[in-house]
Amino acid sequence: MFLKEFYDLDGGSVRITAEQASMFAKEVAHDFNPLHDVDAKRFCVPGDLLFSLVLEKYGLSQHMHFIFSGMVGHGVALNFPDTDAALIDVTDNQGKTYLQIERSGETLRDKALIETLIRDYVAFSGQNFPYVLVPLLAKENVMFNIDRPLVIYESMTLNLQKLDFHDPRLEMLEPKMEVNGKRATAYLHFQIKAGDDVVGTGFKKLAVSGLRDYEEEPMQAFVDEYLARKHGYLGKLVAAA
Repeated sequence: MFLKEFYDLDGGSVRITAEQASMFAKEVAHDFNPLHDVDAKRFCVPGDLLFSLVLEKYGLSQHMHFIFSGMVGHGVALNFPDTDAALIDVTDNQGKTYLQIERSGETLRDKALIETLIRDYVAFSGQNFPYVLVPLLAKENVMFNIDRPLVIYESMTLNLQKLDFHDPRLEMLEPKMEVNGKRATAYLHFQIKAGDDVVGTGFKKLAVSGLRDYEEEPMQAFVDEYLARKHGYLGKLVAAA
């Protein structure tokens, strides 16, 4: 599968370098969250890459729930156990859990369909900022600390009505946000369609920390800089192709 360039195998473990993780975030997901920059002080591997690796190894089950319980740093040895269990923990060599997976129902292992779903999901996910998250924050009159933005992928839930479909594509549904003091939780809902049929639904749950009152100018400046960095990077890729 196309994910091979984004991780290395070390014995029975998977290692992801900062360079590999950053490349996936920027070039596959078009996600320019500063946490995924190679030189970020709080660098972490994108949750979308971990999600993708799970589907590559275990296949796509009808019902799946992912809990991201730890930030994966550069080169951490991750253990994806060989198992058919309904509950799976992805851990490091010290036993620390970074990702928990719950799954049930039938399982599909069609590599082409899974790759299509991964690419569409991470593309959808990469658009969450600024196009979805910023309007949600503005509506609630809060914003994160633009000097130290901290937006963390907490969990993702996926429910498929059936697995005998082709060419899946994701469509955004109405997102929601709950604010509790200095923290907020965003629920980014989507549906999966094949042709005109809705074959599944799901949602991504994000935690936003360090909230303060919303200020239009600083937030817009942050968004402008983010998009300039994104378009500049992607423009260079196109020019080099």
